[in-house]
Amino acid sequence: MTPKRDERRKAAVEQQIDENLKRVYEQDITEEIPDRFLDLLKKLKEQE
Repeated sequence: MTPKRDERRKAAVEQQIDENLKRVYEQDITEEIPDRFLDLLKKLKEQE
């Protein structure tokens, strides 16, 4: 694959992950996303 294609694929995967996570947490709006989980997501994004 070309570098541009890799970048687009990576962006699409990240968007899909974000959408799936939002969908899971929208099922129960009264429940907040734990800070620990948000910190983990932030660390994972910083690694890339």
